[in-house]
Amino acid sequence: MHAKPGQNWVDHIEETLIAALLGLMTLITFANVVARYGFNSNILWALELTVFMFAWLVLLGASYAVKKSAHLGVDLLVELSAPPVRKTLGMISATACIVFTFLLLKGSWDYWANFANLPATEGRWFPLGFEEKFREKGWYEVNDIPLPEVLRWLEGAFNEGEEYEKIPRLIPYAVLPFSMTLLLFRFLQAAWAMWNGNMDRIVASHEVEDEIAEVREQAGEHN
Repeated sequence: MHAKPGQNWVDHIEETLIAALLGLMTLITFANVVARYGFNSNILWALELTVFMFAWLVLLGASYAVKKSAHLGVDLLVELSAPPVRKTLGMISATACIVFTFLLLKGSWDYWANFANLPATEGRWFPLGFEEKFREKGWYEVNDIPLPEVLRWLEGAFNEGEEYEKIPRLIPYAVLPFSMTLLLFRFLQAAWAMWNGNMDRIVASHEVEDEIAEVREQAGEHN
């Protein structure tokens, strides 16, 4: 599950985006503080943008935690079981996570799609097709973030050529289907690794015990 040299760019999606988002959040917040206390001004769109970025961090962090086996969980039964049973329990938990994430992906697509002038799926639980008629919502904008000139092409693509004053909601909301797709991919990766015997659980395994053992070992060396 850990990235190795030579692996493709897919293995580094979360790290790259999370690092970029953290850096941008820091710069925007710092600039807003300087504007407020240094020039008695304010960057009106800074708060909304950092809120959206924080939401992206949380959603991308979910798949990153799966990749790093960092999600917390109770593994008492796993520890008490023989290795073959551990694999079975691991596959059951992975299957449950895959099904649940697939449902999240459906729901996230259905919420975002109309903002991108796309049809949502039909079916309450699993997609049974796409809507034939739906209300396009590409004209919906966020509250404060102005549309950069480089994105003016969105007006023709999603707003029938009408001018956007703020960025359309389809941009920040796009993280919903994107992050759920990535989360599903990471759970599939984990399930494959368990099937091949490379891991036996998708939760963090005794990180605290390892740290305690390391501290004890270091204390013994000093003594």
